[in-house]
Amino acid sequence: MKLFHIVVGIAWIGASFYFNWLENKLNRLSNRDEIAGHLWAVHGGGFYYLEKYKKYPENLPEPLHWFKWEAYFTWISGILLLSVIYYFNASTYLLSSDSSMLPAYGVALSLLGLVVIWLVYDLLCKTKLVDKPIIFIGILFLIITLSAYLYSDIFNPRAVYMQIGSMIGTIMVANVFFVIIPVQKELVTACIDKTQVSRELGLKGYIRSRHNNYFTL
Repeated sequence: MKLFHIVVGIAWIGASFYFNWLENKLNRLSNRDEIAGHLWAVHGGGFYYLEKYKKYPENLPEPLHWFKWEAYFTWISGILLLSVIYYFNASTYLLSSDSSMLPAYGVALSLLGLVVIWLVYDLLCKTKLVDKPIIFIGILFLIITLSAYLYSDIFNPRAVYMQIGSMIGTIMVANVFFVIIPVQKELVTACIDKTQVSRELGLKGYIRSRHNNYFTL
């Protein structure tokens, strides 16, 4: 399970890095009207040509590859590892040696942290702070730092690292599940129905994707 978690995690982060790199390297000049940018690349003994549409292509391509399973499998395998190693042995591996807290309460606090950090982050993303990256990052950094400090009074040091990593990973996979994939489904539906899509729709998915890229750093 640990090896599986590492492999799918590498696949997820690798894809995230690649698409953010691609976005930065797109040639946004000399394109057809419907194209936002293009890129020529050479790799592995061949040439590649990629185009990004401003909205969507005239016809829905088949097959259409979705980048989501890497994220889902990374989180699922991570939670399984967290459960087997830390939750099922909470008194030994999760809680601090001098903690009088019941193991079940420690597990509940850990799970609560995963939910709360996503709700707080998602709420911040729905405010105008998301348009002020420095302030947004600063607030999020303070929240995560405060979380680490509070958990350090309850969990053993190694478990604190695992908890904070799990919280960040939960934000990332929730971005994929609740925002990025729904946005992409709306784009696919618009392509099929030939309806208009707002610029804000694509921008919402783009921002969350960028956030995920920065979280990995």
